[in-house]
Amino acid sequence: MPSHELDDPPSRSLLVRAIVLAAGKGTRMKSSLPKVLHPLRGLPIMEHALRAVIRATGQKPIVIVGHDAAAVQAAVGNRADFALQAEQLGTGHAVMMAESAMRDDPSAQVIITAADMPLVRPETLQVLVNEREHHGAAISLLSVVVNDPRGFGRVVRDAVGNVMAIVEQIACTPEQLKITELNGAIYCIDAAWLWGALRRIQPNSRKGEYFLTDLVEIAVADGRTVRAIVASDVDECIGINTRVDLADADVALRRRINRAHMLNGVSIVDPATTYIDLDVTISEDTTILPNTHLLGSTSIGAKAVIGPDTTLRNATIGNGCAIRQSVIEDAQVDDDADVGPFSHLRSGAHIGAGAHVGNFGEVKNSTLGVHSKMGHFSYLGDATVGENVNIGAGAITCNYDGVRKNPTVIGDGAFIGSDTLLVAPVEIGAGATTGAGAVVTKNVPPDTVAVGLPARVIRRKGKSLT
Repeated sequence: MPSHELDDPPSRSLLVRAIVLAAGKGTRMKSSLPKVLHPLRGLPIMEHALRAVIRATGQKPIVIVGHDAAAVQAAVGNRADFALQAEQLGTGHAVMMAESAMRDDPSAQVIITAADMPLVRPETLQVLVNEREHHGAAISLLSVVVNDPRGFGRVVRDAVGNVMAIVEQIACTPEQLKITELNGAIYCIDAAWLWGALRRIQPNSRKGEYFLTDLVEIAVADGRTVRAIVASDVDECIGINTRVDLADADVALRRRINRAHMLNGVSIVDPATTYIDLDVTISEDTTILPNTHLLGSTSIGAKAVIGPDTTLRNATIGNGCAIRQSVIEDAQVDDDADVGPFSHLRSGAHIGAGAHVGNFGEVKNSTLGVHSKMGHFSYLGDATVGENVNIGAGAITCNYDGVRKNPTVIGDGAFIGSDTLLVAPVEIGAGATTGAGAVVTKNVPPDTVAVGLPARVIRRKGKSLT
């Protein structure tokens, strides 16, 4: 049973096309959402499989759709061609549906994988391609050696190790049930041989289904070689049928993602409590503290400290930032700014370089300028705040009048006193000050002081108005 390290993709000389099986209903998920569209580390399950085959082949795959085909096709878009399996009659039947789409295809090899096997690496697929091509085999397949069969078919070899058959678990003899080499259900097949061989598969007597695994015995009967490559990483063969499987896949993928970031120079204090989606990018010398969730397309610069107890979703974080016990969604934090603890940056928030958002601060669709400070229990909504501004504790912009959102503009160097209410639309001039508890309903000129309810200007900075 040859085993290969799968880190270095081999060269490929023959054109390869992939078929991705995504027609099943996934009834064991007990969900109205198609199984292959359930999320896994920020992407639908099938997106992981699609990315792997596209990277491995450089070609559009053919996706076999069936149950809720419209939703699956919408999720994939124009990155694949589609073939419909209107009646689900097994994996062999599903592959038959791709024949018309590939009748004039020049591909010499066909990769077949399943949309519910999200952890296979493109490097692994390339190893299968290289193995089949090198040996002139009819089929190369991925196998895995584990003690828990989880319903997988057994790889049956002869006395000298040649692959003779794959036997589905329901059809195994007591002796075959003891076999620990399992079918990983990922194949590379000689395209010239495949389509004729598919028509020779006989429907299973119990279910009337056409099993793709029967191709192995057909190849052996034809005198063709079948190669099985034992996966060095058993996680690649995790197939998702239930939500338990989905959780197992998430743990495995999370471990893979975290390891990659650590090898790239990121310190993750506790990988077991760190949750990073696949498309997140993190620069070197950044530290991720426990119970941190980095989601979507989040990007983090170098030498930042994120966490603990922090969630970033589609956030852009600059170099040297500190984000503590906070939630940041669809927002940007520039270099050397710090946020938290217990702050919330919502969609459209932009925190300038060196700025500070303190305890229980909330910012939505607003800019806090360079080196400005926003104290505790404050709210900025639809506001533009200049540089070196101080926002006192409890100050808020009253941006919604019951009909529309209105803007607030605060000039450079302004000082907004604690508990100030800025009733938008309103503008605070550069260098202006509002007194504690002021309710500002009119514009405040630059370099003046406004106090009261409603606020009125009482003096210019450095001189009285009287």
